[in-house]
Amino acid sequence: MTGKKSPTLPPISEQMKAWSAALAAETGDWPDVTRKVFFGFTALYRGENMFGVLPRTRCIETLNAIAFPLDAPKRSVRARLDSDPRIGSIDRNNTRWFTFELSTDSDLHDALNWLADAYHAARVPKKSR
Repeated sequence: MTGKKSPTLPPISEQMKAWSAALAAETGDWPDVTRKVFFGFTALYRGENMFGVLPRTRCIETLNAIAFPLDAPKRSVRARLDSDPRIGSIDRNNTRWFTFELSTDSDLHDALNWLADAYHAARVPKKSR
């Protein structure tokens, strides 16, 4: 029996662990946000909608990247995505995922802004009265 072998995800650096922890702490205070840990990652949810993935012990695509989904981003957001050299992209299950590569502490501000864009795009449906 032959099977497709999953790619090996290398461990992340202590610096990336610190950056991920800082981003998780900051986003954890946002309304309707929950975190779930799986396969070496921390997934960020707004309600039932995932809006970010932070490496906890294993890397995402590159050694110092976070990931976030943005389906059909507005033209202004698309322009920012296209002009930022730290942005990469992944297509997963018909959802457009982007990566953001951190290299210094000052990148945390921009990473948080991208997570905020994804958070706002992952709107929680209003409960009917």
